[in-house]
Amino acid sequence: MGKTLKRSAAFSALARALAAGSRGGPSLGARLAALPRMIRATTRGEYDGGLRLALMTAATAYIVSPIDLVPEIPLAIFGLADDAVMVTWLAGSVLAETERFLEWEARRSSVIPGHVAS
Repeated sequence: MGKTLKRSAAFSALARALAAGSRGGPSLGARLAALPRMIRATTRGEYDGGLRLALMTAATAYIVSPIDLVPEIPLAIFGLADDAVMVTWLAGSVLAETERFLEWEARRSSVIPGHVAS
């Protein structure tokens, strides 16, 4: 389960999430509402999303940063393409990871805490 998100998985998760409302999957609102819980569970060490959250944080910093690897001014459309790819990857990654987190949360809530008697 500790696999990092691949680019194709992020893009396919974005497509699935956008169509999920009509098929009964988690809504976009439910996924976004899960973000703070996911961050909290990760920082407490309960959820294994540390590396994925770090990658999403780095992508967010890249998007909002005024410094780009491919500048917009001299390269016009190519300068905007790297930002568009990064935004699309980030959206897909957030949707894929929140779906994974919601599944983890559902499995976790079905477990009754206690001790195993031998």
